[in-house]
Amino acid sequence: MTNSTANEPEPSDSLKTFGLVHKAFRKRAGLTQEEFAPLVRYQPATVASIEQGRRLPPRVYVERAEEVLDAFGVLRAAAKYATRQPGLASWFRRWADLEGQAITLCTFENRLVPGLLQTEAYAYTLFNERLPVLTDAQIDAQLAARADRQHLLTELPNTAFSFIVEEHVIRRGTGGPDVTRELIDRLLEVTQLRNVEVQLMPSARNVHAGLDGPIQLLETPENEWFGYCEGQESGQFIASPQTISVLQLRYAKLRSQALTPDDSRSLLEQTRGAL
Repeated sequence: MTNSTANEPEPSDSLKTFGLVHKAFRKRAGLTQEEFAPLVRYQPATVASIEQGRRLPPRVYVERAEEVLDAFGVLRAAAKYATRQPGLASWFRRWADLEGQAITLCTFENRLVPGLLQTEAYAYTLFNERLPVLTDAQIDAQLAARADRQHLLTELPNTAFSFIVEEHVIRRGTGGPDVTRELIDRLLEVTQLRNVEVQLMPSARNVHAGLDGPIQLLETPENEWFGYCEGQESGQFIASPQTISVLQLRYAKLRSQALTPDDSRSLLEQTRGAL
């Protein structure tokens, strides 16, 4: 994502409209957000975000809401027009929309800890060092958007998340020892989730399949695969089957070259103990 104000996760008119329509049907059904949330198998915080227009409703959410609220197809129709404002970089919007529907998400990173795994303190350090400099309000907006995305790990319990992170990213000590300790605690906590797998690529592995850069892959409920690669001030959404095949091949090799999940946990624990 870029450093400009265009990346602030501000609600779009279409998302606000969907949120208001959703809220009206929920109230018509006589349900509070807390009562409605378990019926669609999402958290109350997600319902609140959607009704406030801060989050794009995942397709499965829309279908469940349609059924629970008996919305006459109105929510399904409104969702077709719900899009994010340039609150996310233009190249990231389509990926972010699919991310909330994915049944498989694979991420390899050799620059920093993936956003879904970051702590608030770690993320704050990154945003605080951005150039051009961000205002306090922009940083707060970025942190809120990141925290909202992280709900995917628990809101999509049937989605398989795979993360491969270079060991040196953890050892860099971004933010200092306290931030790093909290970050490692977060990673260890996440690995307790049955649908999340975290592997470290050891620094001792001087050659591996990810030297060309980060890789992100996802699989939709229709078993379609897409990829995404991001660089300085740019990003590329990938739909080409040929390119996806290459990225899948590389990611499979990376999983075999990285430490096992158990060995990765051990390395994280040793790293934390040395701080």
